[in-house]
Amino acid sequence: MNSIDYSMNFEPLAEPKTLIAKHYYSGFSRAHDTYNALSAASDGKIYYLLSSDNHEIGGQMFVYNPGSDRITHLGDLTDICGETHLKAIPQGKSHVRFYERNGKLYFSTHVGYYQLIDGMDRLPEQAPEGYALYPGGHFLSYDLRTGAFENLALVPNGEGMVSMTMDRERGHLYGITWPYGNFIHYDVENNVLKNLGPVSHKGEAGTPGTDFRSLCRSLFVDAELGDVYFSVADGDIFTYNPETQFLRKLENVDLRLDYFGKYDPTRPGSMCYNWRKIFWHPKEQVAYGVHGNSGYLFRFDRREEQIELVERITSEPSRRSGMFDQFSYGYLGFQLGPDDETIYYLTGGPIYENGKRLKGEDQIAKGAARGLENLHLITYHLPTNTYKDHGAIFYENGERPTYVNSIAVGADGTVYTLARFEREGRIIQDLVRIPSPF
Repeated sequence: MNSIDYSMNFEPLAEPKTLIAKHYYSGFSRAHDTYNALSAASDGKIYYLLSSDNHEIGGQMFVYNPGSDRITHLGDLTDICGETHLKAIPQGKSHVRFYERNGKLYFSTHVGYYQLIDGMDRLPEQAPEGYALYPGGHFLSYDLRTGAFENLALVPNGEGMVSMTMDRERGHLYGITWPYGNFIHYDVENNVLKNLGPVSHKGEAGTPGTDFRSLCRSLFVDAELGDVYFSVADGDIFTYNPETQFLRKLENVDLRLDYFGKYDPTRPGSMCYNWRKIFWHPKEQVAYGVHGNSGYLFRFDRREEQIELVERITSEPSRRSGMFDQFSYGYLGFQLGPDDETIYYLTGGPIYENGKRLKGEDQIAKGAARGLENLHLITYHLPTNTYKDHGAIFYENGERPTYVNSIAVGADGTVYTLARFEREGRIIQDLVRIPSPF
């Protein structure tokens, strides 16, 4: 194996810098927090979902055209799934990126309306009056040329899809259900869905202290071999091959690293030893991931079954403070850029007032912000091992984007995300455009 120089190059902030972002209103006044569901497509447009946490209306899909600076509404998720007539808890959101293959975008749906029990979001066991229980998530496709949606498959047991990835070459979709954490394999070409069963005790349906486990939000496919990989809260890494249809644990590597911190996997409120986000690097034939709470970038060589820490890629203020950021699960805005060399990462940074860091809650029992913080854009150039914090991001009126857990990078380097802001006295989440940092 070739030796790799992991020496780190810094481009420090000579003075506090800021990036000024523009937020958009897509027309959905009930838009709630969205995770992952944002991607740039080959047509140069930005596709995204806005979530609903209401039992009366589903999540909404939109497309933004950078050339015309216009947004178009593409559909209601419940309508797209053909379930409007059911009058059931709707398809409230998508929790996954869009994956493009042969001119179509592939994605899946998730429940957005929960019951809050003991401070935890749970799959409703009792539907609101006049409504049926959630029917389960769907695998869907969207044709970029014709604008047609196709309902591919229904997720079994009334669960949603909390994570998904795609083997674009072979046409396989893989994902993990919520809340029980079943591993799902869907063969697009042959229209065959397989449920391989639970991968992490009872997942997020379990009882804290015993069989509860936070579920992995990001999977990746080895594009050369076709194997898919995911992590579990206890720190183990699993792989699945569509030909053998066998799930196995890697025996020579795990994520229980001292630098990631110490966790009780049976307790809610963090991703524990799960990686937060990970992607396959086609040139290097390895995966790069980030551990959510510690913010460490790592390199995973699945053939050698080896993990090497690269660097902590939190914001400069976070690095100096030595503290975890405020979002309890860490951040999903982590992606390889269009040059296939630069990682883009949207993460938190502490706020200081009168020289003191604003402190949030010590512990919460779900994925949410423990306190207020700034949003920073970090880039990491892999060939030169160059880290750069491009500064905190603010709207034109000086307010902060919050609850940021998505990212897309346009061909020109413009960064897109979905974030909260106030509109007409109401906090919503919608599309945000951040100028290229280069």
